[in-house]
Amino acid sequence: MKIIVDTNIVFSAILNSNSSIPKILIHSPSHFQFYSCSFLNLELLKHRNKLKKYTKLSDSEIEELVALVTNNITFINEDLLPHKTIHYAVKLVELIDINDTPFVALTKHLKAKLWTGDKELANGLLLKGFKDVITTSQLIRLLVNSK
Repeated sequence: MKIIVDTNIVFSAILNSNSSIPKILIHSPSHFQFYSCSFLNLELLKHRNKLKKYTKLSDSEIEELVALVTNNITFINEDLLPHKTIHYAVKLVELIDINDTPFVALTKHLKAKLWTGDKELANGLLLKGFKDVITTSQLIRLLVNSK
């Protein structure tokens, strides 16, 4: 199953490295194919100091943790997505959070599921008929049922 990982999920994995989120990202590439947008890397750079502050980790420890959490994610440059797909995503997220456009567009383009912990985004998309959203709990259930 193709899973698009948004910024919220990666930040959660870094900020709470003992939760189920990093375990899913690190230990389940045989069950899921993880993808994200290049925009996620920009967000990680932009918020590096906040991540350091909240985790109390050194620069090298943050780098190592980011590398570990993102190792199984294939990054795709959202600029390569069809204009029509981007436009579709903009219409869905313009009143929720425009910064989520690349993740929704990539989800549509790859015919995947968007993994987000952002309840406002998930609920807003569902209200607009976009059902390709998956939660951490649903991913855990899929993993448990596959064993």
